[in-house]
Amino acid sequence: MAADKKIARRRGAWICFQDESGVSLLPVVRATWAPKGMTPVLHHRFSWKRMSMAGVLAYRPDRSRSAFVFSMTDGAYNTDKLIEFLTELRTHFAGEKVILIWDGLMAHRSKAMTAWLATQRDWLHVERLPAYAPELNPIEQVWGNMKSTELANLCPDILDEVRIATEAGLTRIGSNYDLCHGFLDHTGLSL
Repeated sequence: MAADKKIARRRGAWICFQDESGVSLLPVVRATWAPKGMTPVLHHRFSWKRMSMAGVLAYRPDRSRSAFVFSMTDGAYNTDKLIEFLTELRTHFAGEKVILIWDGLMAHRSKAMTAWLATQRDWLHVERLPAYAPELNPIEQVWGNMKSTELANLCPDILDEVRIATEAGLTRIGSNYDLCHGFLDHTGLSL
């Protein structure tokens, strides 16, 4: 990680932590309040319909700025969808240099992804997080925060309700500099 910091400073690059997560029509059950003697009950459809999110928490090496970029899709992310997301990321950062730190998901290691990454070396440098330490990825805190706030005890009937709540939560997080840097501080990593 120290080498990544030096590379980021030298290249003027954003340090970006990337991850994917999923949500479904099943409620994220959290403790809540209810009148004395009345147990709260969640009524929901037992459905496994899912959507996935891909996100990047990005930081300037001098901590002057942070950014949060996310995308959502029905089903799961595969190599092609992740390449689309990374292409959007390049547009978001307007061609600035990026050091991308992510886990060992199969779609991150596929032949197609490896070939695509080889064509992106002018702006993108990729490093892997150790498989045994997901807690080093600050974006894991993003998913937990959003699921514990906007999705807590939500019993949607359709996936669009989940999408709206998820987008609201991710937008809230992305607009809060202190929260984004708090997630980084929680990992114990420094820039």
